[in-house]
Amino acid sequence: MLMAFWQQITLSTLALDQWREVSVLHRLLGPLRRWRQGSRLLPWGDWLGLGLVVLVFALAPYVSTTLIGVLLMAVAAFWLLLTLTDEAGVGLTPIHITVAVFWGVMGLATALSPVRGAAVSGLIKLTLNLLLFLLIARVARHPRARGWLILAYILTTLPVSIYGLRQYFFGATALATWVDVNSPLVNTTRVYSFLGNPNLLAGYLIPAVMFSAMAVFAWPRWAPKGLALLATVMNTLCLVLTLSRGGWIGFLLGGFVLLALTVQYWSLGFPPFWQRWALPILLGGAATLVVLAVLSVGSLRARVLSMFVGRADSSNNFRMNVWAAVLDMIRARPLLGIGPGNEAFNAVYPLYQRPRYSALSAYSVFLEVLVEAGFLGLLAFLWLLTVVFQQGWMQLQRLRQTQDRQGYWLMGAIAALVGILGQGIADTVMYRPQISTLWWMAIAIVASYYDPQRLWAGRPFKFQK
Repeated sequence: MLMAFWQQITLSTLALDQWREVSVLHRLLGPLRRWRQGSRLLPWGDWLGLGLVVLVFALAPYVSTTLIGVLLMAVAAFWLLLTLTDEAGVGLTPIHITVAVFWGVMGLATALSPVRGAAVSGLIKLTLNLLLFLLIARVARHPRARGWLILAYILTTLPVSIYGLRQYFFGATALATWVDVNSPLVNTTRVYSFLGNPNLLAGYLIPAVMFSAMAVFAWPRWAPKGLALLATVMNTLCLVLTLSRGGWIGFLLGGFVLLALTVQYWSLGFPPFWQRWALPILLGGAATLVVLAVLSVGSLRARVLSMFVGRADSSNNFRMNVWAAVLDMIRARPLLGIGPGNEAFNAVYPLYQRPRYSALSAYSVFLEVLVEAGFLGLLAFLWLLTVVFQQGWMQLQRLRQTQDRQGYWLMGAIAALVGILGQGIADTVMYRPQISTLWWMAIAIVASYYDPQRLWAGRPFKFQK
């Protein structure tokens, strides 16, 4: 009974490929599909879409958010063209259903928003990100395209990390007060590279560490493995040197998840002793290294201890005052919130803010969802996360049977999501386009592994190459 309920909640047994057989829209779009058959470019549509997506991630750290928005509009238009001329139901997954529900709740929150015009702007931004998700989930169904996309992202992170490390060794001007003036780290350089903010840089590099670490095992030859190892080390060092406490939390949570998934993935070939003890030993050793690093490096120790001093730290005090105002906003509109986007937040927050504590966001992803779309939005968001992680686990177990190299990218995507969420406990850099695009890319990569022909029903998978 419990298992059946869980499968219904997570849509594990939903046969989406049967939708086309009863779809009226599928029949109405028949002429467009026949037109596609005569086109010279659209048969290569998925690869053209891949090129457009790669362009988004290759430029994201270096260009303005306005240009990123223009690129996302191009992505949306191209996805629409491909989808209207494609076979109905192709590529639909349970994750697509939950994403649609999440968007629907946000749309309802927009319609009922007290600042509807501002909320429409936020809904448009969310929609562009979701259309990016749809295009990536489509093109990443091809394992080679998935690999090229991740390669493009890893290569893009290298100049970002190199510039960040250069700032640490040669100094960089702080563009804002990023460290408490009473802290012993007040004169310490916090690197921010091309992104202009250390917390934003940390969030950008969390998926980079996860995917580059997995590339060490996914890429077959030694030269690419060396490049992946170099990217892992550089991205990790640069992330640490941001001194972003939220970034560190996300890095540790994502890293521990990545270690756990990797050990479980390999455990089929372990002797009985290591099948039982490999994971506790590895995670215990990693935790010990983290503790020793914190105890032995003064700057790390000071920054970590600042998390536990409450209002004595100015950054903590600022967040606590913002959270108090945000909770008042949630109490005022608990069901559907004020509508999505920073413009809606900026229009309503001044009515509740504490004196001298202006803010651009809720400084917590979960509070942000609550204030934007209320408890209905939070339920939709949690359902989305549940289905994403459950689908990721299901498909990982299928790939584990044959130790398929594609499983490493899936583990990297799951760990990246956990890491971004970890940072989002007390920050909302996830809503910046440089990171929101990575968030939806990771979800799309998980969705791209869905195989309706191998729905999990408690029996071993048989993988066919």
